[in-house]
Formats: sequence, C-alpha cells, structure tokens
Amino acid sequence: MNLLKQIEQLIVLQKVDSEIYELQKKLEEAPREVSAIKQKLETQQGQQAQVEEKISILRQQEQKLNKEIEEDNDRIKHSKNKLMLVENSKEYHAMMREMDNLEKTNRLREEEKVAVEEDLAAQNNLKASLDAEVDKLDQELQEKQRHLDEQLQGAQAKLDELHKKRQAATQEIPQPILSRYEFIRSRLSNPVIVSVDNGVCNGCHISIPPQSFLELQKGEQILSCPNCQRLIFWDNHFTENGEQN
Repeated sequence: MNLLKQIEQLIVLQKVDSEIYELQKKLEEAPREVSAIKQKLETQQGQQAQVEEKISILRQQEQKLNKEIEEDNDRIKHSKNKLMLVENSKEYHAMMREMDNLEKTNRLREEEKVAVEEDLAAQNNLKASLDAEVDKLDQELQEKQRHLDEQLQGAQAKLDELHKKRQAATQEIPQPILSRYEFIRSRLSNPVIVSVDNGVCNGCHISIPPQSFLELQKGEQILSCPNCQRLIFWDNHFTENGEQN
C-alpha cells in the first residue's frame, strides 16, 4: 500500500472516529438536559413545600384568632349582662374599663385576622402558581426522559455500528501507522489527522514551516504538524470525500 493510500485510509478512520466522538458527546450532553429539569423541579418542589408549611401555620393562626375573638365576644356579652346588675358606680366603672379593654383587644385581633387572611390569600395564589409550574415541569421531565431513553437506545445502536466500521477500517492500515495514529489520538483532542490548506494546518490553524509544506506536497512520508502534533496531509492530494485525486 503506497503512502497516499495509507493516508486515505487514515482519513476514512478519522471520519469514523469523528462520528463516534460527536455521538459520544451527545450521549454525555443529553442526560444533562434531564438533570437540569430535575434540579429545577426539585427547587420548585422545595418552594412548594415551604409555601404549604406557611399556609398551614397561617391557617392555625387564623383558627386561633377566630377562637379568641369568639371567646372575647362572649366575655363582652357576659360583661354587658353583668353591667345591668351593678349596684354602685365603682363596680360600674370597673366593668366599663374591663369591657373597653376587651373591645380594644378584640379590635387588634380583628386587624391581625385581616392581615393573616390577606397573607393566606397571597400564599394560596403563590401555591397555585407553583402547583402549575411543578405539574408543567413534571410533564416536561417525563417527556424529556422518554425522548432521552429513545435517543440513548438509538445512539447506542449507532455507536455499536460505528465501532464495527472502525474495526474494519483499522484492518486496512499498517500497524506502525495505526499505532502512531492511536498514540496521537490518546493525547490530543479530536481530530487526529487534518488537511493543510495553503500552508495552514486545519487542526491548530497555524502555518507550518515552508520546508515542511514542501515535504508534505511531495507525498513521500506521513508528517505531523510541528505546532499541534496532529498528522497532516496536503488537501490537493485528496478530494473533499478524502479520496485520492
């Protein structure tokens, strides 16, 4: 197998590896979307629980105020009845002061009750909004999870197919060349072999030395970019599909 044919096979292998790389990247990124929705849902559920707890406290407070107001009203009614039976002015004024205090306390409780009811209404509105958001996120999560499961299943099947294709491609490359490719691949990010266009490496986008470019054009050896260490080939030797011109 001549040198350009070896490079052609490396380009084929690189295409397969690029597909595998992109597919694996999607497989890594896809669950992150589900994870982000889960995290958002958990945050909303946490807020929902806090609001529910506050509503429970406000309802207890409302019940307590209603009971106290009712008890004070009974005391005031009882005091008014007793007022009719007093025998001297001293008792009368004492009863009036007691009634005034009870009525003042009751007014304060009524004001507090109004505030509690307003707060309770606001919290109920907030809860309704959170409930709707949680339901929406839960449905979105289920849909995303279903889509993810389908995506992962299809991607895994495609990945298995690509690995078989890769295995076949490596059989066409001499072992020393393949070992060199794999060595670089283990140390550099994708891609491993790139074209040189007008003296510029398409891996690092830096010009290679003129002498190296001349050697590359001869097509007599497989060279590496002195800047990024990727394997390089002259783009004029091959078509866009990676086949020899």
